[in-house]
Amino acid sequence: MATSSSALILLLAVSFAAGASATSFSITNQSPREKQGFTVWPAARPVGGGRQLNSGETWNLDIPAGTHTATIWGCTGCSFKGNSDRCATADYVGALFCTLSRQPPLTLVEFTLGGKFDSYDISVIDGFNIGMGFSYSTGVALQCRDSHCPDAYQQPNDVKTKTCRGNRSFRIVFCP
Repeated sequence: MATSSSALILLLAVSFAAGASATSFSITNQSPREKQGFTVWPAARPVGGGRQLNSGETWNLDIPAGTHTATIWGCTGCSFKGNSDRCATADYVGALFCTLSRQPPLTLVEFTLGGKFDSYDISVIDGFNIGMGFSYSTGVALQCRDSHCPDAYQQPNDVKTKTCRGNRSFRIVFCP
C-alpha cells in the first residue's frame, strides 16, 4: 500500500513539474478567407519543424521543458511534394521540417525561455514577408503588419526585447 501511494505521489509530482515547465504556442493563420486567404507554412526551431496552415487554421505547438531558445516564422508561396520543394519567402532550403537556416526575407518571433522571466521579440532584420502578432496573458502584445513595424527589431542594436514573468502559453497570429 505504501509503495503504490509513493508511486502515485511521484507520478503527480513529475506531471506537475513537466506541466509547469512546458511552453505552448498557439499559432494561427488569420489571412482573410473572403479575400482569398493564403496558406502560411509556419516553422519552429529547435523543435516543431514546419507544417501547412490554411487560412483560419491553428497549430498548437508544445515546446518541451528544458528548451531555452525558440524561433518561429512563417513561409509563404510554398509548394511541397512530400518533404521537399521551395517557398517564395523564408524558405528553409527546400525542407518542410526545418533543421537548417531559413532564407530572407522573413518576419520572425524569437524567445528566450526559462528562469524568472521569458524574453521575446519580433524581428524584421532579415526582411519582412508576412504580418505577425504576438500576445500572451501577462504582458505587452506586439504587432508587425509591415516592414516599418515599430514593435520589431529593424537592426541588431535596436532595443525591442520584452519580458514576461514565466508565462508558458503564447499566441502567434499571422496576418493580424
